[in-house]
Amino acid sequence: MRCVSSDVIDALARRIDLGKLTADQFIRLLETLHMLGTVEAGVELRGLSTETLADVVRRASKEQLKALAAHPELRRVFLDEIFRRMSDHFLPEKAKYSSVVVTWRFSGGDGDGGFDRFQTVIEDGLCASGADLGREPDTTITVAADDFFRMATGNAAVAAMFVTGKVRVKGEYAPAVRFSSYFDLPKPA
Repeated sequence: MRCVSSDVIDALARRIDLGKLTADQFIRLLETLHMLGTVEAGVELRGLSTETLADVVRRASKEQLKALAAHPELRRVFLDEIFRRMSDHFLPEKAKYSSVVVTWRFSGGDGDGGFDRFQTVIEDGLCASGADLGREPDTTITVAADDFFRMATGNAAVAAMFVTGKVRVKGEYAPAVRFSSYFDLPKPA
């Protein structure tokens, strides 16, 4: 079956009043969209544009985002989507003289020590991101998944999250502080 166009899925996502949904209803909606993608029904979460994905995160309540972060399958889907899209929003001209390996640790995961782990490697003007790429990190950033969803979609002030301790850094601190400047963070629709 062919995939429904991104415009149709984006329009659907924008029309849903997330404020009227409980956290459980929000999760059921996302589970349904994910299931439709899994059975190749032509509708899938991956079909959302980055701007619409950012808008969904912006409109979701803290309780909805916490429920998303607590859902093992949907949490992984959203993390995978964000890391899959990173290279699309990478600004090579901002990082042309940078070489950094950032390991991300998301508490509440099912990986080693209760963390989901991803890596972002920036070198030679290129960006690669995904599940642990096996590189030795220069910097390790630990953050709750729901806070990361907000950060990565331009819905949270990154500097404020460092100051308030929502983001913890191990290793070189400077790359963690500069990291967001290497990307064109999405603007919610």
